[in-house]
Amino acid sequence: MDNQETKGSAQAVALAFIGGAVAGVVAGLLLAPQSGEETRRDLKRYARRAEEEVLEKAKEARAALDETIERGKHFLAEKAADVEAAVKAGRETVKEKMDKCCS
Repeated sequence: MDNQETKGSAQAVALAFIGGAVAGVVAGLLLAPQSGEETRRDLKRYARRAEEEVLEKAKEARAALDETIERGKHFLAEKAADVEAAVKAGRETVKEKMDKCCS
């Protein structure tokens, strides 16, 4: 359930980011009386900044994903060692019981 909430939250953030970007562009076009050349230059500048922000967010997301993967690997290795130790202890206990019972 936490995974679904996180996925939904990430989608909400992405949607809000895109919505804000679109609203900003529309407001800029409607409220700033500029020549077409100035408007195109501003749009290019805005697009570059938006691209940089998206790339930065993607890098952050990738770093967070890599960290989560590493934590998951560590957790699985730890649990595998716990299971291995439990199986070994169980085998030793069964062997001791069999030795007591049958000797």
